[in-house]
Amino acid sequence: MSTDKIKNILKSIGPGILFAGAAIGGSHLIQSTRAGANYGLDLLGLVLLINILKYPFFEFGHRYTAATGESIIHGYMKLGKLAVVIFLLLNIVTAIVNAAALTLITAGLSANLFGLKYSMTTLGIVILVATLLILFIGRYSLLDKIVKSLIVVLTLTTIATVLIAFGVESQDAVNSQLTQKELWDAAGIAFLLALMGWMPAPIEASVWPSLWALERTKQTKHKPTMKEALIDFHIGYIGTTVMAVFFVGLGAFVMYGSGETFSNSGLVFSSQLVSLYTKTIGNWSEIIIATIVFITMLSTMLTVFDAYPRTLAGSLEVLKSNFSKLNKTVFWISGVIMALFSIIIIEFFTSGLKTLLDFATILSFLAAPIFAYINYKVVTSEHMPGKHKPKAWLKILSWIGIIFLVSFSVLFIYTKLI
Repeated sequence: MSTDKIKNILKSIGPGILFAGAAIGGSHLIQSTRAGANYGLDLLGLVLLINILKYPFFEFGHRYTAATGESIIHGYMKLGKLAVVIFLLLNIVTAIVNAAALTLITAGLSANLFGLKYSMTTLGIVILVATLLILFIGRYSLLDKIVKSLIVVLTLTTIATVLIAFGVESQDAVNSQLTQKELWDAAGIAFLLALMGWMPAPIEASVWPSLWALERTKQTKHKPTMKEALIDFHIGYIGTTVMAVFFVGLGAFVMYGSGETFSNSGLVFSSQLVSLYTKTIGNWSEIIIATIVFITMLSTMLTVFDAYPRTLAGSLEVLKSNFSKLNKTVFWISGVIMALFSIIIIEFFTSGLKTLLDFATILSFLAAPIFAYINYKVVTSEHMPGKHKPKAWLKILSWIGIIFLVSFSVLFIYTKLI
């Protein structure tokens, strides 16, 4: 491979890493670890399956932007204004709930790390102000640099911890015959949806790399080819899948069978999360691990608070062309509104972290079939350049994924009705 080709690939890498940064904070640090803690390695296959079945819908965001030079939201508009409106409305709801959940977790981690005795609401306000200031001042360029560095550190730390746990911890816990939580009752199915809702991320997050790719192009002055764009996508997506496996293993090897379960309190949950590492590596590592986990969640907040306002601004611009002049203003205002709603929600859910998380992730899962179908229609429509349309195997996988998502949603609704 020539030097120029390598340089172009490096210029293209960024949106996929940011996607990984957004995914690893919520679905991996929390839901994947809970899966391992509650069910051992039994849900490992499901975690891999949902990553495979959601794969096409995230790939389509990169594919469309690389093929057309515009965000996939423009593709929604070409299907009809209704598609954009549906996306916008669902996105607003998920943005508010997801942002609040992430803020609550990060606030709990900051309290444990710095020994702070303030309320979760007060800590949440401080974190949100810091997040918005970083985005307002540094914009995409600073976001890109911060997240890339933190993902590397967290990845190496987590892999090392799991390998140590696998080699050192007694396997009696994993292989124990202790009573396991029921998987196929109403509560178990709700957890499955919660796990799959954010695994590896909500499907509406497929729009984020599409928008980040346009920002990356402005930053580097290089428009990626389809091959370069998909290399960036696969680095991020495969990386998130591998990390999900390790986080399930972390929960299974350290907590499963121990009799310990995750607390519904944001503060206690955060302490338990850090202890997963320190129990294995040693108490000497607590301050280091707490710092890494906190910064990782902060990086997730940075990506989320950049992505949702960027998505809102992009959607309004597509719906109303005169909004293009107000794009930056809409971005800032929507970020502040997200922060305000997050504080209001946190005030009422400080002691109900798992409840809030499950609500957010279940909501994402129930909305997933709609977003999945819209993405599929965009890349198979007449507006998509023929040579860049997905191949037959990817179309088949898409329909399998859509059927799976719809089926599980129906099953969940059925369990709530009976």
